[in-house]
Amino acid sequence: MRAMAFTDFGADLAATDLPVPEPGPGEVLVQVLVSSVNGFDLGVLGGYLKGVYDYDFPVVLGKDFAGTVAAVGAGVTGLTPGEDVFGVVVRPTLGQGGFAEYVVVSGQYGLAKIPDGLDRTRAGVLGLAGSAALNAIDAVAPAPGETVLISGATGGVGAFAVQMAAARGAGVIATARPGAEAAFVTGLGATWAVDHTDLQAQVRAIAPDGVNAALHLAGDGRTVAALLADGGRLASTLHYLPDEPGRDIKATAVMADPNPVTLARLAADAAEGRLRVPVARSYPLAEVPRAIADFTAGTVGKLAVTI
Repeated sequence: MRAMAFTDFGADLAATDLPVPEPGPGEVLVQVLVSSVNGFDLGVLGGYLKGVYDYDFPVVLGKDFAGTVAAVGAGVTGLTPGEDVFGVVVRPTLGQGGFAEYVVVSGQYGLAKIPDGLDRTRAGVLGLAGSAALNAIDAVAPAPGETVLISGATGGVGAFAVQMAAARGAGVIATARPGAEAAFVTGLGATWAVDHTDLQAQVRAIAPDGVNAALHLAGDGRTVAALLADGGRLASTLHYLPDEPGRDIKATAVMADPNPVTLARLAADAAEGRLRVPVARSYPLAEVPRAIADFTAGTVGKLAVTI
């Protein structure tokens, strides 16, 4: 099968021919049709997760996937070949990934069926970023009328989080450059767009006493935390936990939890129009290095990879 993989630490990502994997007990073989680029992929490729995960070379990148069930292992129930599914590749080692024609995933976690009304492209970019956004929003639990700052609002996680916070009745302050980025976040439901280069002054002009909650998805965690009011809540996908004695702040380090219930909820919201899935651009599998370069340079929304 075709895949985009790298063979050792420091090696370049390259088109590679690999055997089609076989599902073991409790596993599902998925024919991948769509995947997407996430920040996690940059960490894997750069070797930054060495010591955190075991690398089983050659390592195929790609955490997200959408496609069809090709085969199921022993003990798998409720799924049959030909059904459309999506989710997140969650395996004990880094090896298989969504940037390939096939991937084996767990039948119990990180996998859900694609409902009517949700196309494969949107499903293929939804799993990791969508679950991270939902987990972050749940961690700060914005109430109607509260003000939420989202630092990193134009990326995939941020684009989902803006919508989720606004849907709960919060006023959203989203970081975005003036122009197209600002129009993007306000189009998703943000009340205000602020430039990250002047974050302190612009946020204080909106919320002089500080914001009720903040999502730290990008930027300097200390700066974001400093904009919280007393009693404020912070969720950080970058695992920034402020150490500020005397300040009444609840901080949570967030990791995406793509369990089947969360994935099904995200898919239903997207299918029924409650959650917009902003796909900025799609790349064929052979152009994954270009997609990663574009992601690194900064994009608005999600970048899809079609297999």
